[in-house]
Amino acid sequence: MRIAIDAMGGDNAPDEIIAGVLQSIESLSEDDELILVGPEEIIEAQLPSLKSRKGAVSVVHAPDIIAMDEVPIGTLRKKPKSSIAVLAKLAKRGQTDAVISAGNTGACVAAFQMRMRNLSGVNRPGIAVVFPTPGGPVVICDVGANIACKPIHLYQYGVMAGVYSKHLLGIENPRVGLMSIGAEDAKGNEVVKKARELMKSDSNMNFVGNIEGRDIFDGTCDVVTCEGFVGNVILKLTEGLVDGLFKAIKYELMEEKLRLAMKFKHIMKRIYTKYDYNTYGGAPLLGVNGTALICHGASESRTIRNAICASKRFYTEKINNKIVEYLSDTCVRTTDG
Repeated sequence: MRIAIDAMGGDNAPDEIIAGVLQSIESLSEDDELILVGPEEIIEAQLPSLKSRKGAVSVVHAPDIIAMDEVPIGTLRKKPKSSIAVLAKLAKRGQTDAVISAGNTGACVAAFQMRMRNLSGVNRPGIAVVFPTPGGPVVICDVGANIACKPIHLYQYGVMAGVYSKHLLGIENPRVGLMSIGAEDAKGNEVVKKARELMKSDSNMNFVGNIEGRDIFDGTCDVVTCEGFVGNVILKLTEGLVDGLFKAIKYELMEEKLRLAMKFKHIMKRIYTKYDYNTYGGAPLLGVNGTALICHGASESRTIRNAICASKRFYTEKINNKIVEYLSDTCVRTTDG
């Protein structure tokens, strides 16, 4: 399998990206190839250890970089030789089986969708993030690819995230919830209400109805469907809340007694590790015709290493084929998409 990685994407590029690529080599087979995309001179200057396994990693030159704060569409046009644009072109030409980037999310979504196109039956792709919870992993889709959803988009996010949850997370019959402002049928805007009817009409979907934000962590469902604006707010709020809680607990323990703080140190570390997003690597862009993972902008080497392994599982399990098969068999149809 050929996996292409954006060497210049994210806050810690290129050092952490390249380190993650090197760490992942031992987890791959001899037939796998890693392709680093970015300025050739910068990448090759940090790859002295590649001589030990010739052919495991190659470099594709992409001299330009899209910054995290640049406007996606306009910048892609101005920088056709950026690492993200070149990454997408490699996928379009069939020169790679998977693409990974921790760079500008909007640029990644735009480039991957434009070059890779959508899967048959998919109207809009969505980013799926796995939330570690006390009751097990919960997949939320979408968290930023589509902020202006139609009902059919929300329904398809439920389908795609459900397939992902079943075949990659091992949840036999994922419970799908629709994010709203109340569990009652009458709650939510018109898009949510219409999406609810679409989901209810699918007898193959284990739809549990509307859910509220607090239900994500109480074991109510395995999949959460929402528009990208809402999903991104949930994602960032949760990250900030977790970080703030850990700091608050640490502060209170230190205030109480240093010895007490040291006693709880290993417990806190274990909890943090269990709920660390870096464990899952990257978030798949579900619905594009290929394997594409978008990583957190603050990704570390282990994030990239895990993303590479996750992309291989996604590709090997043929998740896209299963999504297309589900959508081709479904009786749910609409003219609003």
